[in-house]
Amino acid sequence: MLTSLRMFLTLTILTGVAYPLIVYGAGRTFFPYESAGQIVYRDGRPIGSALLAQKFDSPRYFAGRPSAADYATVPSGASNAGPLNRAFAQAIEERRGFWKARGLESPPEELLLASGSGLDPHISTGAAHAQAPSVVLARGLAVDQISRVHALIEEAANQEAGPPRRVNVLKLNLALDAMQESHDP
Repeated sequence: MLTSLRMFLTLTILTGVAYPLIVYGAGRTFFPYESAGQIVYRDGRPIGSALLAQKFDSPRYFAGRPSAADYATVPSGASNAGPLNRAFAQAIEERRGFWKARGLESPPEELLLASGSGLDPHISTGAAHAQAPSVVLARGLAVDQISRVHALIEEAANQEAGPPRRVNVLKLNLALDAMQESHDP
């Protein structure tokens, strides 16, 4: 019995205390940005995480994929509703109406369907390029600025690793704000 108790305490200390502290310390030392949740700051204030989607209702901003949990992190997840489910079909039509109101007659499928977690912070470059004209219009930018917005999308895509080409919506919107602020008097 004493041997079992010593083994239990030894393994508890090794696997329950020492190992987590070593992993935590290594993460904070070698990957401080990643291990802190990739918090994005603006003017010294945290405004979000590059790992989690946020809701952007304003037509002045690019919108991400829909969320079945309305972007809440605790009840995150997909709806698991199939194509014959009336609530699912209604949600798709509501999302289609949202995009139509923004001037996008045929939105890419990813803008109509929620991601598995409901918190995917990325959209494809195609979905971003499709939104660009309405974002430019809503911001009151000159028509010739649309090429600059498309270039911003490509720059944002180049910052993300690996295929498929995608952009982080929060970072893209921040870059858009910075671009407009640099052009406004």
